[in-house]
Amino acid sequence: MKIDILAVGVHPDDVELSASGTLLRHIAQGKTVGLLDLSRGEMGTRGTAELRDREAAEAAQLMGASFRKNIGLEDGFFTYTKEALYKIMHIIREHQPDIVLANALEDRHPDHGRAAKLTADACFYAGLAKAVTVDEHGAPQSRWRPKAVYHYIQDRNLKPDFVVDITPYMEQKMALIQTFSSQFFAPQATDQFATELSTPISGVDFMEFLYAKARAYGREAGFQYAEAFNTARTPGVGSLFDLV
Repeated sequence: MKIDILAVGVHPDDVELSASGTLLRHIAQGKTVGLLDLSRGEMGTRGTAELRDREAAEAAQLMGASFRKNIGLEDGFFTYTKEALYKIMHIIREHQPDIVLANALEDRHPDHGRAAKLTADACFYAGLAKAVTVDEHGAPQSRWRPKAVYHYIQDRNLKPDFVVDITPYMEQKMALIQTFSSQFFAPQATDQFATELSTPISGVDFMEFLYAKARAYGREAGFQYAEAFNTARTPGVGSLFDLV
């Protein structure tokens, strides 16, 4: 199954928090989207890997993604290895995305920056003919290099290279985020969640922070709400009118 966009996150909910408005916008335009989680988020303070698996599946269905996969790297302790690169390369070659969205280039959580490099490098190596991967039948996969890799901005307010207008999709984005109820403030939660340790994203005011962040990134471009991205290479446009 070829797709238009592959959105990669080292933890389940990374994509929803920082790029789901952009994905919803493109799905509405008829583009196909796949989701790839590098780990199950098992080191997270709240919830369990099994619960986060269920939340991730629910979010993917609600988004309208073509698929959601997980390559099972060790949350918190994954390293830059040939094995990890090849796992991501396999997915890239299988689904041949034109665009890949990846974790932030740098962030508060050390996993994010490491995952950003791992994903971007896998996109490059997937285009090399001598870096061989095989499909489920044991046949060599065709090489494939995405046209672009864009890094969504996460916790730290990095200066963006561009922003995407998500104003019509902001409420849908927030609904997607809320599917990860184990991670966020939920007054209706069971006692198990109510007694778990708090985290930087589990406070009662975190959802308001997300609205404010989207407003701040959208303001300079004249959008009510926006998501922000960085790119490691200079992007090009065919016309000045492609820029707003």
